[in-house]
Amino acid sequence: MRPKSFNLFLFFLLIIPTSRTLAQTCSGSLGDPVINQTFGAGSNPGAALSGSITNMSYTTDKCPEDGYYTIANSLVSNCYGTWHNVTSDHTGDPNGYMMIVNASYQPSIFFTQTANGLCPNTTYEFSAYILNLITLAASNPTVIKPNITFSVETSSGQVLKTYNTGDIPFTASPQWNKYGTYFTTPAGVTDVVVKMTNNAPGGNGNDLILDDIAFRACGPIVQAGFGNLTSTAPQSICEGSSASYSLQASVGTGYNNPFLQWQVNKDDAGWTNIPGQTSTTFNLNISNAQTGIYQYRLAVGEGENILSPTCNVSSEPLTITVNALPVAQASAIQTVCESDVLTLTATGGASYTWSGPGISSTNQNPLVVNNVTFANAGAYTVVATSASGCNSAPVQTMVKVVPKVVAVVGNSPTICAGESTRLSASGGLYYKWTPSDGLDHDDIANPAASPAQTTTYTVKVSNDGCYDDTKPVTVTVNQNPVANAGDNKVIFEGQSVQLNGSITGDNITNYYWTPTTGLDNPNSITPNASPKDNITYTFNVISQTCGTSTSSVFVRVYKKITIPNAFTPNNDGINDFWDIDALITYPSCLVSVFDRNGQKIYQSIGYPKPWDGTRGGAPLPTGTYYYIIDLKNNTPKLSGWVVIIR
Repeated sequence: MRPKSFNLFLFFLLIIPTSRTLAQTCSGSLGDPVINQTFGAGSNPGAALSGSITNMSYTTDKCPEDGYYTIANSLVSNCYGTWHNVTSDHTGDPNGYMMIVNASYQPSIFFTQTANGLCPNTTYEFSAYILNLITLAASNPTVIKPNITFSVETSSGQVLKTYNTGDIPFTASPQWNKYGTYFTTPAGVTDVVVKMTNNAPGGNGNDLILDDIAFRACGPIVQAGFGNLTSTAPQSICEGSSASYSLQASVGTGYNNPFLQWQVNKDDAGWTNIPGQTSTTFNLNISNAQTGIYQYRLAVGEGENILSPTCNVSSEPLTITVNALPVAQASAIQTVCESDVLTLTATGGASYTWSGPGISSTNQNPLVVNNVTFANAGAYTVVATSASGCNSAPVQTMVKVVPKVVAVVGNSPTICAGESTRLSASGGLYYKWTPSDGLDHDDIANPAASPAQTTTYTVKVSNDGCYDDTKPVTVTVNQNPVANAGDNKVIFEGQSVQLNGSITGDNITNYYWTPTTGLDNPNSITPNASPKDNITYTFNVISQTCGTSTSSVFVRVYKKITIPNAFTPNNDGINDFWDIDALITYPSCLVSVFDRNGQKIYQSIGYPKPWDGTRGGAPLPTGTYYYIIDLKNNTPKLSGWVVIIR
């Protein structure tokens, strides 16, 4: 083993004593450190110490050589095969620095620091935590143990107190021990110099680690608790709440004229006096608590020394933590299908309480609801609870339950051609009908349907992402009755003709002809008609479902024409005109009369007035004349002769 050097640096921080005290340390309460060296914290290696503090040489080597030191937060290299592996500083902070020393060969004063602003006639403690680096397994009688002398002197060099640690023993595992001494400042002394001397030589052992070197006031035992002196466990409340505490303290003997002052330290920002709180009881009332860590202690000073922080002692802090309320966040608004699984998730806390429609209050998170029904639709509320037991403000989210799609359609209707019917569907939110022919809309639940013929429509019913269902519905179209009486007919008086009726349409229950005059069977589709005069027959067809249809046919009955072949136009009132029976019923007929030479002597369209045997008003002589009669009805022309007798 190589000789090792020793260095030390002090800062102003609170020392945490171990339960094992191997020194002349304070048996009462301590004040805030006047000097406190923690060496800081951070990643390896730490920075070198000031040359005014130590005369040792600094190195960044994790295993310092003889006469060197380094600053680090751990030592896990099994240096030289004889050193302990040390994973943290004496407080257990994995980032806390400590001073790792390989002592120099010659004993020397390796640490010097001045403490200023002290109070005369006041007791102070000077201490340090020391760990012997040599393992018990690597030790033997020749291996040197660390041996440190603590010294307190006035600025003029007067020694006020010395203390020797003695040989610091080897241990089987890393072991921190607190060493130190206490003394009382003489009258008029406000500054002292503290020194540490390495009494043992290096070269074969004397390897050590230093941490948390402190210099602070020592006084009467000051105890404090919540309600009583033994209730010192930290308290915890939630932001915005109210609480009341009775802080109780006691002060042991040691000061002739003790002065008391309760103090508070919020978020480690520093201790401040609480106005008016100068007794052993402090009734603390908190309203609308603000987040933070609040520490309370009773500071005690000898008389007016209470005004000098470096001269006072205090109780161990009582801690009240005001925990921030958690901020809960819940799943966004959800749409879930009927019978599906609903999952709602909250964040922002350590535990959660869900409530909502159709469920009992539950701490389940995520909240899972199987086989969702409409009873589960609505607002869900979640409250987040932090690890410290604080509840968030309630947060809501909405759940919409979309019905399971079961397409339902109305009965299949029957209509007559040209009519419309209203289709109906239900079971969803959206509808689509196919085909769209004959529909006024194809995307609503109840379109009007007017198909020209029997049609089967299929509706697709859907919801918001919740499956689809289809159902058919048939619109039966009964064709309207259509009566057809056939073409018009022409006969001569005394003849008969068959009427050519026909029928189309559905559900025909009756048909008949009106009037029945001259018909052999008015209930036949094709009856024989023998009318004596012109007549219009109407064919009536009746459907059981779609009403009545009619159609008419006109039967023209041409009268039988009798043409006399002689007449006597002598004005005797007997047979004075050529009377052609029934020719007046042919209003469009053309009557022409010629003499034997073929000259036209008479012509008439229609025969409204019989011929009187004249030509241009002059009587024609007795004789034979010839006629042609065109009835203009697509029948052969009539011709013959007629004799005028005078």
